[in-house]
Amino acid sequence: MILTCYLTIPTIFLTKSLQEKRCETKIIFERYLKVGYKKVADMFIQARKITSIGRKIQLKTAIIVFAVFVLSFRSFGAHLLIPMDNTQTDHLKAYGLVYWALQNDVSGWWLLNYRGGSFLLPYAEFIENECLIRNVRYQKISDAQQQSLLASISANDVNQDAIRLEKAPRIAVYSPKDALPWDDAVTLVLTYAQVPYDVIYDTEIIQGRLKDYDWLHLHHEDFTGQYGKFYGAYGHTAWYRNQVKNSEEDAKKLGFQKVSELKLSVAKTIKEYIRQGGFLFAMCSATDTFDIALAAEGIDICHEVFDGDPYDLDMNKKLDYSKCLAFTNFTLSLNPLEYEHSNIDVTNSRRVQENEDYFTLFEFSAKWDPIPTMLTQNHETVIRGFMGQATAFNRELIKPEVIIMGENKALGEARYIHSTYGEGFWTFYGGHDPEDYRHYVGDPPTRLELHPNSPGYRLILNNILFPAAKKKRLKT
Repeated sequence: MILTCYLTIPTIFLTKSLQEKRCETKIIFERYLKVGYKKVADMFIQARKITSIGRKIQLKTAIIVFAVFVLSFRSFGAHLLIPMDNTQTDHLKAYGLVYWALQNDVSGWWLLNYRGGSFLLPYAEFIENECLIRNVRYQKISDAQQQSLLASISANDVNQDAIRLEKAPRIAVYSPKDALPWDDAVTLVLTYAQVPYDVIYDTEIIQGRLKDYDWLHLHHEDFTGQYGKFYGAYGHTAWYRNQVKNSEEDAKKLGFQKVSELKLSVAKTIKEYIRQGGFLFAMCSATDTFDIALAAEGIDICHEVFDGDPYDLDMNKKLDYSKCLAFTNFTLSLNPLEYEHSNIDVTNSRRVQENEDYFTLFEFSAKWDPIPTMLTQNHETVIRGFMGQATAFNRELIKPEVIIMGENKALGEARYIHSTYGEGFWTFYGGHDPEDYRHYVGDPPTRLELHPNSPGYRLILNNILFPAAKKKRLKT
């Protein structure tokens, strides 16, 4: 890029008319402003002003000054290393910084299993300034250091790899427009990390808007049409009744007789989105209810308190598990007052105290299994557990092709799972809020400025950057 810029000045001022000079210097300014070289852009603006008033330009002098300036600019450091080990001041905002760089057409590297999954970006003053603004720790390294680092990572006897990050994914969060008395961990961390996203819901999905996005998160949701099975505890509250009213109105507007029929259509559309190459990330009740809705297609599994007519007493004999992404051989709860959908979730059966509740991340081969390796990058391998409507998944009910990335082996439960479907990928993460062990309805949202190094929240953000990675053929 230095040589290109060096040669551009004489080309402009020696071979073009005055109007052409003005246009081309403006284009160069805009180009450099976009990638952050504001000082370089200011030089072109100054040259443009000088030309405009007809002053004589000493091109030889200008070129020499420009070359010296660029060389001195680059000498500060060829690359920025963003460490993601325990030395990092704000792990969560580091992801936002990398996403922001990708938005500005600056590609980089994800250094898998190197210092907690560090990032490597080309040096530019505007990126360094952004690190300072966001309180993200960084190190300047030279070209020689960068080449040595990548060479050591690529060694066959080292369980590390460097994955190219090229383009910021377009992010959508599936969430209702009406306010509900709980927060969502993904929207909290996206906001804190300053990662932009759009909120979409049933209408947008039915209208085909999913094609506009690379990555979709499912908010705390119930795809079975049973409103989270909150009826027993909250059926009398205004927010619950308002949720039911709004959901029924939306279903009818979109041409469905029941909310369960609308949610099934949405789930099938999302499944097709994955098949065609989309990325799905879901937490808490959006995980198990997604598969339940797919398996129960054509079966009434909703008690009359939810949809006004009786459910099918033989529902559990009719489920089609082949339609599910993650789970098989599960049994549905028939009790409308029970705050549980099925035996996929282990919340009611697990026996563990909060101070003993942990799950362990599996270590994958960075060179042979880059995808699960990306999704498990962390500065901690043992993560504190946290509850949710779907806290963790019964290992015995997980399909054999699904990759278990985080588990509590002693309890026989999986917390963090992943697999492919068609051309796309999906990840399920049990629990509601990684920094609030038991988040109740009506509790205030977590203040992530108090948890900038949260290992549990890092797992969410790994999924955000995963679609930005240049695809490599999986070797297993």
